[in-house]
Amino acid sequence: MEENVISNMLSIALIVLIAVLMLLSIIYIILRVKSKKPENSDEGKISDKKSPTKGKGNLKKNTSISTAYTKESIFDFMEFDGVEDNMIIQKNGKRFIMVIECQGINYDLMSKMEKISVEEGFQQFLNTLTRPIQIYIQTRTINLESSITTYNSRVKDIENKYRKMLFEYNTMRKSGNYTAEELSRYYYELTKQRNLLEYGQDIIANTEKMSLNRNVLNKKYYIIIHYYAQENENNYDKEEIRNNAFSELYTNAQGLIRTLSACSIGGKILNSKELVDLLYMAYNRDEAEIFGINKALAAQYDSLYSTSQDVFEKKLRVLDEIVQEKAIDLANEKIEKVRTDLQKKAEEKENSMERLVQAMAKVVLRENRGYVGGAVADKAIEEIDKDNEEGGSANEEEVKKTTRGRKRKSVNE
Repeated sequence: MEENVISNMLSIALIVLIAVLMLLSIIYIILRVKSKKPENSDEGKISDKKSPTKGKGNLKKNTSISTAYTKESIFDFMEFDGVEDNMIIQKNGKRFIMVIECQGINYDLMSKMEKISVEEGFQQFLNTLTRPIQIYIQTRTINLESSITTYNSRVKDIENKYRKMLFEYNTMRKSGNYTAEELSRYYYELTKQRNLLEYGQDIIANTEKMSLNRNVLNKKYYIIIHYYAQENENNYDKEEIRNNAFSELYTNAQGLIRTLSACSIGGKILNSKELVDLLYMAYNRDEAEIFGINKALAAQYDSLYSTSQDVFEKKLRVLDEIVQEKAIDLANEKIEKVRTDLQKKAEEKENSMERLVQAMAKVVLRENRGYVGGAVADKAIEEIDKDNEEGGSANEEEVKKTTRGRKRKSVNE
């Protein structure tokens, strides 16, 4: 009877265990199906965006999706569509931006009345604002390349004029047809031209030295205004919308420039090329000072959004340099330590050289008693011991080891 009860209980427990396992299996299958649904939906989105056969069927599982960056994706990343008519165009021609460059003033060097005048003008500027603006400050390293080119051209003209005047002066002197007063007057003009040439050459030399200093910085101040296409302009074409945006932005910018003039601040609207320069500097901080916008445009880099290296590539390069520097420092440190130890041993041996020589002489005498005679060897050793009474003697065992080591080395050689 008891055996039947136990068997019934085991049967019930087995049935319950099987039911639990089946329930867990069903739950696992449901969770698995749910987790796959987002992946399939994302895959479908990607296939709709990337596949050239959109609408002709689903992609197969083994179909590779191209991840090459297109021109459109780069513009999406940069958040602007292009630069036209002195404006930055965004959001598929729905938002337009115009930039005003402002000339800074040295407020600290002004008198009290001048400061009050500037503050009143700035208050008037704030009161006339009818639309939101943005103030943008960009710090640049001063690029004097164009200035140096202009200076070289001007100094070349001055040098040519000076050489021509010098030739005419020498001709006048040799001809003998001019008086001393006329020669003196012409020499005075020649001296002025020579001084002007030397002054120009000094300016070029100082400017070139200044251009090598990358710590000379310049801050540029900009006011950014924007325009959104109105809802009633949806029926207009892109050209009409752009013309309306330019008219509104230009009028607003001229009003801001006039109000800024009350603060003694000059301003101008950036043209398309200057806007490209502004954006290029913002996206390429490292290379813009070396590879400027003019060179970039000449090299047809205008289709790229950035020429800067990846930040992690620069970090790896810096880490490699640090590792190399530390490795060199460690090697020099160990070399110096080894040299110091060898130097100490050399100094110790040099200080005890006389005692080592005497101890080695005694070893040589004992090893060669049969050749020089026992009495002679003993007498010579006694004489050496007398000399060592004041200074002491070196360890003969150490001397024997040194001698045996040298003999072994000579045999090996």
